[in-house]
Amino acid sequence: MAEPVDLNRLLPDARVFLTELAENNERDWFKANKSRYDSNLKRPSEKLLAQIANWMHETQGMTPRTKLFRPHRDVRFAEDKTPYHIHLHMMWSLPDGRAWMLGLSPDYATLGAGVMGFEPAQLDRWRAAVAADQGAALGDMIDAAGWRVDPPTLQRVPPPYPADHPREALLRYKGFVAWRDGLDDGLTENPEDTLRQAITDFAPLTDWLGDEVV
Repeated sequence: MAEPVDLNRLLPDARVFLTELAENNERDWFKANKSRYDSNLKRPSEKLLAQIANWMHETQGMTPRTKLFRPHRDVRFAEDKTPYHIHLHMMWSLPDGRAWMLGLSPDYATLGAGVMGFEPAQLDRWRAAVAADQGAALGDMIDAAGWRVDPPTLQRVPPPYPADHPREALLRYKGFVAWRDGLDDGLTENPEDTLRQAITDFAPLTDWLGDEVV
C-alpha cells in the first residue's frame, strides 16, 4: 500500500533529488532511483495538479488540463546530451491558451501565468490591445505587481506600429507570461494555499488576456 502523499515535502524532496540528479545525470542512476522519483516527485506533483485543478473548477468555473512534464530531455538536436532535466515543471492550461506553470529546481520556485504562444488571430488582437489604451492599463498592472517578464520575442516593432510607440516592448511579444518568483517558503509550509493565492494574484492578467486577446 502506497504511503500518503505529504505535499509539504514536495519542494524539499524535489530539491534533494534534483541536486543529486545534477551530479549523476545518467540513465543508470535515474533507473536506480526511479522509485524515489515516483514517490517523492511524481505522485505529489500529480496530487497537487489535481487539487489545484479542482479548486479552479469549483471557484472560478474553469476546467484546466493538467500536465506534469517528463524528466527526459529531447537530446536529438542538442549539443548537451545529458538525458534528464534538473527541474520539475507542471502546468494547468485552458483551451484558449491561457496557462499557469509551476517550476521547481534546486535554485528557484516560481509560478508563471499567461499565454506562451499566441495563435495568429490572438497575436493580432494582442497587438491591437497593447497599442491602444488597454495596453497602458496592462503596463501599469505589470509595474504595480512587480512581476518578472521574459524579454520580448522580436527585436523590432512589427508593422504597422511605429518604432517609437510608447509600448513598443509589449508590441514585440509573440506570447506573454509573467512570473512570480520566491515561492520557496510558501511551497514548503502550505503548497496549496500558496498556489491558490498566486493564481488569484495573477487574475488581473489572465482576465485581461481572456477579455482582450483569447
